[in-house]
Amino acid sequence: MRAADFTLVIAVARSWLGTPYHDQASLRGVGCDCLGLARGVWREVVGPEPFPIPPYSRDWGETGPREVLADGARRMMPEVSVPSGPGSLILFRLIPRAIAKHVGILTGPDTFLHAYERLGVIEEPLTPAWRRRIAFAFLFPAR
Repeated sequence: MRAADFTLVIAVARSWLGTPYHDQASLRGVGCDCLGLARGVWREVVGPEPFPIPPYSRDWGETGPREVLADGARRMMPEVSVPSGPGSLILFRLIPRAIAKHVGILTGPDTFLHAYERLGVIEEPLTPAWRRRIAFAFLFPAR
């Protein structure tokens, strides 16, 4: 599986900047959450979503035996080592021992883009606090 051009991934992701936060939505300029941002970038870079996304909880402290987001990403995207390069989809474990529940897209070696409650889609520094929470990384596939 070939990876999509990372410059295209970043350009499309940045076109979502300023989109308001809305839980479980995925409409550029209207509203999205972190997964909705990734889904929107997928649609523009890769094509139609391969399967419907079931409803999911907002509980960042959720624990369990399965990494649901990572398992879903593995079905469609090549997994890469952490840290990964620009254009990579990154999954964060926000609470130790919880499952990974937050999604971002690397835009540079030290920056990433994500949808955050109350802030919407923003690009910010990948600080040490964010970097140590990265649990998984994947590449968007080429069409």
